[in-house]
Amino acid sequence: MPHKTRKIKTGTLYRALELDRNSINKEDRTVEVSFSSESPIDRWFGLEILDHSPKSARLGRLNGGGALLLGHDTDKQVGVVEKAVIGADRKGRSVVRFGNSALANEVFNDVSEGIRRNVSVGYQIHSMILEEEKNDVATYRATDWEPLELSIVAIPADTSVGVGRGQEAEHETTITNREEKEMHKCEHCKRDLQEGEVCSCRKSTPVNVEDVKNEARKAEQGRTKEMLAIGEQHKCHELARKHIEAGTPLEEFRTIVLEEVYRKKLHAVQTPDPGIGLSDKEAREFSIVRAINALATRDFRLAPFEKECSDAVAKKFRRDPQGLFIPRDVQKRDLTKGSFAGGGATVVTELLAASFIELLRSRMMVRRMGANVLGGLVGDIAIPRQTGGATAYWVGENGAPPESQQTLGQLAMTPKTVGAYTDISRKLLMQSSIEVEGFVRTDLATVLAMAIDMAAIKGQGVAGEPLGIINTTGIGSVAGGTNGAAPTWAHIVSLWSEVANDNAAFGSLGFLTNTKAVGKLMTTEKASSTAQFVCPSFPDVDGMTNFGGSRAGVTNQVPSNLTKGSASEVCSAIIYGNWGDLTIGEWGTVDVLVDPYTGGAAGTLRVRLLQDIDIILRHVESFAAMLDALTT
Repeated sequence: MPHKTRKIKTGTLYRALELDRNSINKEDRTVEVSFSSESPIDRWFGLEILDHSPKSARLGRLNGGGALLLGHDTDKQVGVVEKAVIGADRKGRSVVRFGNSALANEVFNDVSEGIRRNVSVGYQIHSMILEEEKNDVATYRATDWEPLELSIVAIPADTSVGVGRGQEAEHETTITNREEKEMHKCEHCKRDLQEGEVCSCRKSTPVNVEDVKNEARKAEQGRTKEMLAIGEQHKCHELARKHIEAGTPLEEFRTIVLEEVYRKKLHAVQTPDPGIGLSDKEAREFSIVRAINALATRDFRLAPFEKECSDAVAKKFRRDPQGLFIPRDVQKRDLTKGSFAGGGATVVTELLAASFIELLRSRMMVRRMGANVLGGLVGDIAIPRQTGGATAYWVGENGAPPESQQTLGQLAMTPKTVGAYTDISRKLLMQSSIEVEGFVRTDLATVLAMAIDMAAIKGQGVAGEPLGIINTTGIGSVAGGTNGAAPTWAHIVSLWSEVANDNAAFGSLGFLTNTKAVGKLMTTEKASSTAQFVCPSFPDVDGMTNFGGSRAGVTNQVPSNLTKGSASEVCSAIIYGNWGDLTIGEWGTVDVLVDPYTGGAAGTLRVRLLQDIDIILRHVESFAAMLDALTT
């Protein structure tokens, strides 16, 4: 039966909302505005609800350069609508930009100071549906409506007033009345049914028990067959039998197998002991300082044991060093204090507390943030990852969901050589005390860690360099403005939202930025006049602080010389993400090369370190970055 329709003259209607001053960008002269919602409004014809389904609102007029007016006066345009959307929260949102005329400047200043606080939208309704009539009040849902302009207003219009001015009053709205269909009751369960509807209760649709048993038997046989095939394919026979008996759903079992394959893959590419079999005593006798001195003079009689160890590493990895290999046995062992007479009383504990590997990783800020480090890799490796999930379905009684499968992919890691260097005084190297050995190790670990940090954060992915986070396509992006913008609490929240909206806000979450951005955020309030700052404290000795309670790391390896528009080489990066999805692979061992010539006149040796590594993001959705934060 067709719906009954009628027409009424509604003209142009208005709604008003209060501006949020926190959304004002003074540099770009823009304001984010929420201009409509599904809140009922009392009109002369009844209650009006604007439907906020994507197809209900005609946004073409606003997005085509819609006007920002003063008081709905078409002769007083003060700006333009740059973007209008219907949000997932079923609200109309837009970004408006103010002009540079005297009137526009006056209005923008009043808005910035909180003097003018109301924004109003003028719109026309093309069609409505009568949803209900209750207590003599009709409720209409506008299923086709069109915003015409936005206005800054001093006093919101009376929404109960009828049509607008002039020709606008002639605009007609089509109203559709929903027809009541003839109802009847199910004779078994007494549920109300519409005309022609068949009840789904058990008494109305008798169940054939044998058919149900056969369907269940077929489904179980199919599940068992598929799980056994997956177990055979991935060499997980025992795991398959275990989950068949436990009644694990097929899609859940696929996820379990994926994690098992990932675990086995990592175990396979990591050698259990990449050392050369030195005893604890031999590892303690190895001296990096002696090795550097021998490399500087090319006289390995000064370090015969160190040369022998390097040769053993070269034989094991089947390649020659450019200088001298440091066995991983030595890198892993801790330095120990000597006796009091041997200088133990003057040893600086902090320099001797950890092995070279521990020193290296503790100085890598991305490692402190939670990055995974895979050591002792051999050859190129591929790490599996899930790129798409299975699909869930709602099914009726006695129904069965269609099959769906996860999409699997691989991330390749290949060794790339990172080089770093430090200059060490010849006089320092002449010392034989254990604290000098510890000092040299700490210095070498620090410069290598800084090089790896730099690649993980901003590597270009060319000329043998890994691709860093901020240059990876697909990570979330938060923009400050056309020419950058000072970071605010809203930007910090947006970074979190970028990751959370991709269902990736779990794991080793945190922010990472440089000292300039941290200094700016330490003086930036979350909201005006609250004395609650985005970054409430100085970083601790480990370079850690927090942004609004979420941990934040600080390192000047995060760039502060980026460019956005006219802001040339002054923008900083702020990164947020699950750092557990950043993976650093290490191949072989550290190669030490000594250059006695570069700093010869100054009496220093340039010690170069070479290490084969690679860096990947397991899931790009786990990270987001703001690359135009202004700190001055």
